[in-house]
Amino acid sequence: MLHTSRHAIHPSQYRTFTTSQLRENFLIENIFVQDEISLVYTHYDRLIVGGANPVSKPLTLQTFDSLKADFFLQRREIGIINVGGKGTITVDGTTYTLGNREALYIGRGSKDVVFHPDQATKPLYYFNSAPAHAVYPTRTVTLEQADTVEIGALETSNQRTIRKLLVNSVLPTCQVQMGLTELKTGSVWNTMPPHTHDRRMEAYFYFNIPDNQTVCHFMGEPQETRHIWMQNHQAVISPPWSIHSGAGTSNYIFIWGMAGENLDYSDMDGVKPTELR
Repeated sequence: MLHTSRHAIHPSQYRTFTTSQLRENFLIENIFVQDEISLVYTHYDRLIVGGANPVSKPLTLQTFDSLKADFFLQRREIGIINVGGKGTITVDGTTYTLGNREALYIGRGSKDVVFHPDQATKPLYYFNSAPAHAVYPTRTVTLEQADTVEIGALETSNQRTIRKLLVNSVLPTCQVQMGLTELKTGSVWNTMPPHTHDRRMEAYFYFNIPDNQTVCHFMGEPQETRHIWMQNHQAVISPPWSIHSGAGTSNYIFIWGMAGENLDYSDMDGVKPTELR
C-alpha cells in the first residue's frame, strides 16, 4: 500500500505559494496505481483520499503506522465509489457488487476489506475515509437510490446533475459524505456560484475527462483565489476556508467528498461570482 501525508495550510500561507507549491500541497496526482492501494492522509479533518486499482490480484485495505490502529477501519468509516467497470468488494466475507458510479459505505469496525480485480470490466475504486464515533451498517447505494437534483442552466454553462450517494438523506454516516456531479454536454462550470463551509473540508476527484482535455480547479479565499490545472483521475484537497469550483475544456464528472462536524448538505457560505477576486 502506498501512502503519504499532507499537512494543513493556513490561509495566509498559501498566498505566497508558487504553482509547484500549490500542486504539492493540494493536488493528488496518482490515485490509481496498478495492483496497489494508494492513499493520502490529510490533516484536514483527518480525511484519507485514495484509490484501489486491482488488475492481477485482490487488494486488501491494510492499516499503516500513522493510523496507530490494529486494522484500517478500527476507528474509521469509508465511502467508496467505483469509477470503472462492474466490480466486487468483500467486507468481512460478504460480497458487494458495484456498477459504474455506484457507492459502498463501510462502517467502523469492519476488519477485512478486499477490492477484487476483473480483467473484463476493469473496476477502479475511489474512496474517502474519516474518523467515526459510531457504527453504522455497511450498504451499497445505486444511482437510482441516490438523492438526485438537476441544477444550473446551459445559458450559464453549468447545467448538471448532482447525485447525493452517501449523505444523511440516503443513509446514516458519522462524517463522510460523497456524491457525483455530472456536467451536461456543453456545460463546463461546476459549483458555480462558489461557496466555502467553515465546518467541514472537501476533496474533489475529477474523471471522465476526455483525452487531451483538462479541468482548471479554482481554490483559495474568495478575495484571493488561485487555480490548479488537473487531468483525468486526479483529486484536489479543499480546506474549509477555500472555495472549490472548476471549469473544463469539455464536460466531465467529479466526485465530491466531505468530512467535518456538520452533515447538512446545504450548510455553505455562498459567494457571488462578482465578488471573486
